[in-house]
Amino acid sequence: MEIKKAEFTLSSPMVSMCPKDTKPEYAFIGRSNVGKSSLINMLTNNKKLAKTSATPGKTLLINHFIINNEWYLVDLPGYGFAKRGRKEIARLEQMINGYLLQREQLVNVFVLIDVRLEAQKIDLEFIQWLGESGIPFAIVFTKADKLSATKVGQNVEAYKKVLGETWEELPPMFVTSSEKKQGRDELLSYIEQINESLED
Repeated sequence: MEIKKAEFTLSSPMVSMCPKDTKPEYAFIGRSNVGKSSLINMLTNNKKLAKTSATPGKTLLINHFIINNEWYLVDLPGYGFAKRGRKEIARLEQMINGYLLQREQLVNVFVLIDVRLEAQKIDLEFIQWLGESGIPFAIVFTKADKLSATKVGQNVEAYKKVLGETWEELPPMFVTSSEKKQGRDELLSYIEQINESLED
């Protein structure tokens, strides 16, 4: 898939205010500072599309970007919020859960995981919740350029082992580096395959 056009559409504080459109949506979510904005900008070949920030937890709304006028890339707030009050955390969780559970146009969630870290409880709990809620998802390992290829491979295998303890079938997994554009073609091909299957 070639991305010819990527435009910001709308920021919504709740699922009921998301675009009134039937095009398929692909949501990106991960812990604060996992490299989500960088990944979105790398996928769309637009360094300014999603706002990258040195301050974790900058995304506080459901952000829709229309891609090639065919599908939406949805940037969701991170979980494991940095420096937020209890009320704010509750509001964000309600917003994220509302979108993930109620949005009929959502076809896949990409859960971003920092490949440098061993499996974190917060990520595993979120992945478990997606599975229990029947929400299709894939895992995207980020920041692969920060480690050697051997170490990346070992960490991914270790992650699969942890997931294998509770999952009979593992979700699709992608290894990416926003710096080196690694994994871009694979991710976009995956989205394209889903889009084509929806047309059948």
